[in-house]
Amino acid sequence: MAASGDDAAARPVVHGLDGDAGTGRADPGDLDRARADRRSLVVDVTGGVVRLDPVVLGDRVAVVEVFVPDSALGDGAGTRWLLLLGVAGLLVGAAVVVVDRVAARTVDATRGLVDATLAVSDGDLGARVDPSGPRELAEAGHAFNRMAESLVAARTDERELVADLSHRLRTPLTVLRLDAEALESDDTSVGTFSQAELDRLRGIRRMRQAIVTLEGEVDVLIKTTRKAVTHDAGPAMCDVSEVVRDRMVFWAALAGDQNRPHRVIGAQLRTPAPVPRAELAAALDAVIGNVFRYTPQGTAFEVAVSRRDGYVAIRIDDAGPGIANPDRALRRGASDQGSTGLGLDIAKRVALQANGSVSIDRARLGGASVVMLLADPEATPRQVNRFGLVGRMAREAREQKTGRRWPRQRPTDT
Repeated sequence: MAASGDDAAARPVVHGLDGDAGTGRADPGDLDRARADRRSLVVDVTGGVVRLDPVVLGDRVAVVEVFVPDSALGDGAGTRWLLLLGVAGLLVGAAVVVVDRVAARTVDATRGLVDATLAVSDGDLGARVDPSGPRELAEAGHAFNRMAESLVAARTDERELVADLSHRLRTPLTVLRLDAEALESDDTSVGTFSQAELDRLRGIRRMRQAIVTLEGEVDVLIKTTRKAVTHDAGPAMCDVSEVVRDRMVFWAALAGDQNRPHRVIGAQLRTPAPVPRAELAAALDAVIGNVFRYTPQGTAFEVAVSRRDGYVAIRIDDAGPGIANPDRALRRGASDQGSTGLGLDIAKRVALQANGSVSIDRARLGGASVVMLLADPEATPRQVNRFGLVGRMAREAREQKTGRRWPRQRPTDT
């Protein structure tokens, strides 16, 4: 009380002690209530408010009364109101920024999903979304990507099926074409023929033309389907041995009809290659089809698969007359046999797609030997020998001179 100063209005008053320090402003009833409740009270009085704080002193309860004038109650109120208003403004601004960012992410995620959906509806099956935004939109993005992958897989399987069915048509078409070529000439310009003979020769001509047209349509279907499969599925892998065995099942039937001895070498083990299965099957059909097309019936042939030095080699040998000009045969559209000249070009494009090459040599059987080299995806990269440059250049020069790019294996019957 002494430390509170000399101002009687500002000094506290203690009630309930012997010799009270002064007369307070509180009503006796409020003092009794504070003693009874033993809790602080704030009571309005003339000129301000008083605060009553009970203090337990043994068996007695003293009450400390502090008077606060109205002038002291209003000090700093304006500053506090301004502070509260500033805090409220900051909270509102922060809420607007947060809501704007959340809304922007939601709008961006929704717009990306809409754009991807429109792209897929327009035929772009490669369109994908980056799942973002709220959890529901992110889940919708993941679901959309899975749906697009399923569409691509279903479309690829469908086109693979069409390509396989088209390949299967080639064998009976080849049989029909060879049987048609075995018939007599359909030339009606030389000689004298009866009406029945003219009708029969014209029928033979129409049959040959229909077979040629049908072969062309099947080739277009296979090329279009393979191109679409490659575009949709992208880079693929296949088992060379499995493809060789599968295609030889079809060609073996035709070889049996023509009494052609044939065998498959080295196609028992798994041999991977970085090329789609339909592409490799088409290349094999093109090369083996040339054997049937340009060699006499009864001519032997063999198909060999080997794996060495980072490459997979597919060798097709025949006992026919061979290829007089290998370089010309490998050029697209060039042929000395009256064909379109696209057969070996198909094999060449497939080999280049697999980072390989195609070469033509003289076969052990006496005819042509077509070798397709495909990069081995499982081969261990060879370390570069900086001291072997001269020897490597000499070896490559010898290979170019002899025309052989792949060491021939000793064949064994399978």
